[in-house]
Amino acid sequence: MCGIIGYTGSTPALPILLEGLSTLEYRGYDSAGVALSADTVEVVKTQGRLDVLKAELERQNGLQKAVCGIGHTRWATHGAPCERNAHPHAVGQVVLVHNGIIENYAELARRLQAKGYTFLSD
Repeated sequence: MCGIIGYTGSTPALPILLEGLSTLEYRGYDSAGVALSADTVEVVKTQGRLDVLKAELERQNGLQKAVCGIGHTRWATHGAPCERNAHPHAVGQVVLVHNGIIENYAELARRLQAKGYTFLSD
């Protein structure tokens, strides 16, 4: 089961996102990530439990003041459980997370690849 939490407001988003993701720890998952928007969108994602993400976030500067963000925990159903497949997914300033399986992913991938798109995850 995947978990998604988002926040936008006037206080720092990261503590709220991490608290929300912590409440989802009882669900089995293999990776976690956050995307935070300040001047630009920054994505941090890791393989493993939430503690691994928290440790990586401690090494990041500038994310603590962001007041808008989204967080995700992933339980692999398609694609290997690895950082490459962890959410959030981002291209430029567009960031997304999704819950569940995109049933027609193979057809969509073929059509997009034929148009020259390159995928950053499985």
